[in-house]
This record gives sequence, C-alpha cells and structure tokens, in this order.
Amino acid sequence: MYTAEEYLFFADRALDGMAAILEELGDDLVNRRPALPGANSPYVIVHHCVGVLGFWVGRLVAGRPVERDREAEFSATGTVAELLGRLRAAQRQLRDDVAAADPRAPLREEAPAKYAHTPVGRTQGAALQHAYEELAQHHGQLELTRDVLKATRR
Repeated sequence: MYTAEEYLFFADRALDGMAAILEELGDDLVNRRPALPGANSPYVIVHHCVGVLGFWVGRLVAGRPVERDREAEFSATGTVAELLGRLRAAQRQLRDDVAAADPRAPLREEAPAKYAHTPVGRTQGAALQHAYEELAQHHGQLELTRDVLKATRR
C-alpha cells in the first residue's frame, strides 16, 4: 500500500500537467474541440476531472455533500483562469481528503451501479485509485488534444 504522500505525488503530477496545458492553450483554444468524432475540448476534460475528484474523493471517500451533473460536464465552457482556480481548489481539497481517508474502510455511500460490484465500489482506497486512474488517463488525453489543436491551428 502507498502512503498519502506517495499518492499525492502522482496525483499532483497529473493535475500540474493539466494546469500547464491549460495555461499553454489559453482562452483561445481551451474551449475548442478537435475535429474528431466525439472529441472533447481541453476545458471539458479538466472540468470533468474536477468533477471526478469531487464525487469519488470528496463524496465517496471523505463523505462531503457534493452535487455533480456528470452529463453537463461534457458541454461546459469557460475561461482558463476560472478553470485553473477550480482545479487548484480541488487539488488543495484532495490533500485534506487523502490525509483523512482510511484506505481499507468502505465508501461513505454506495458507488454508482456500474462500479458497485467491482473493487472500485468497495473501499476508500479503491476509490482513490480510481480517481487517480481517471486523472492519469485524462492527462494523457489532454496532451493529445493539445497537440491536435495546436497542429490544426497552424
């Protein structure tokens, strides 16, 4: 099992990487979607990750009341400054939530049905791992999205 410090090291790498990409793209490109079927904008990808942290870590691990409209995450738009502020706030909250987590304890409430009968839906540690899984995969998606947007902008 890993420590809270080790978990946050990896989570911070993904979150800091996302923040750097948002700053690199600026308001000019952050809301653009690559011309690919089903592609999401950089804003949507990071906005979704903030939602993931709120739900999986804030609500299911820490037990905080968190309202989330997952479907609306995929049509969200806004500015880099606004999204960076929410990303950094989520990153700070993650530190508190991870420090208070009991990895072997059950979730504070039931996981969504899709995950209820999987390891993800059993313990706080598994939910934390799932949140990191989402951050890592979406960081990679954001890197590719940035590359496509910058290449097609030229």
